[in-house]
Amino acid sequence: MSIQLMTDGGADIPKELMDLADIKVISLYLNFKDTQYKSGVELDLPSFFKKIEETKELPRSAAPSPNDFYEGYKEIDPAKPILMISLSSGLSSTYENAVAGKQLLLEEEPDRKIEVINARTASAGQALLLFEAYQKIQENYSLEELVLHLNSKVKQTATLFVLKTLENLVLGGRIDKVKGTLAKTLNIKLLMKASDEGTIEVAEKVRGDKKSIRRFVDQIGEYAKTFEDKILVMTHYNAAERAKSVLHDIKTKYQFKETYLTEMGPLISTYGGEGALVITFFRD
Repeated sequence: MSIQLMTDGGADIPKELMDLADIKVISLYLNFKDTQYKSGVELDLPSFFKKIEETKELPRSAAPSPNDFYEGYKEIDPAKPILMISLSSGLSSTYENAVAGKQLLLEEEPDRKIEVINARTASAGQALLLFEAYQKIQENYSLEELVLHLNSKVKQTATLFVLKTLENLVLGGRIDKVKGTLAKTLNIKLLMKASDEGTIEVAEKVRGDKKSIRRFVDQIGEYAKTFEDKILVMTHYNAAERAKSVLHDIKTKYQFKETYLTEMGPLISTYGGEGALVITFFRD
């Protein structure tokens, strides 16, 4: 009897992990003015990029409902424990709904074992925690041991962003147009991070793309000093070559045990804008 790993559409999971582990994903919703889509199911990434380009509109994301989680849990063999790693409660009501869906099923089937973890991160951060969970399942951790271990790892997770453009922040109303125009004129780039509470906050403002990338790479060393036993996961918004170049710089400077690269999903893309990069790893 193994443990069933689950997550939501806020996670950007590298193919290598999806091929290794049986991970069930509960989709988030993306609401454009005209239509609602299930992220990753009814709207793939190329279509998502194209729709934003055509409409100049950013979708509003909506969490899966408690019933979506209830149905997802119910599909799993009742004898199999479930570990759900949820998008940060600081970004979405996904975590609350995942817990509510668990309660719905437990009312019907009280012998079920379901645990929900608030990742306090998103995108690559959720993928890193899924990697960690998969490895510990291979070491025969019980569900209780796994929950204790991952809750400690959530506190160690560093998730860092670098933005090439502020267009999506302006489109989404997170920065007003005047500030966005000024930042563009002055060539200001934002370095962002996931806070301890699981929100996304500005860490630094840097002038120039090259300087921002250099700082993005350098700041890794402020979170950790040893890397030989660590994994780094990177995601990118429609910028594969840029991502590969930066990942090469990271691997040259820091001796990570393993690194993984994948595309950024629609949820974090609405923050990031084209060219955005996210990295995540465990701090010391």
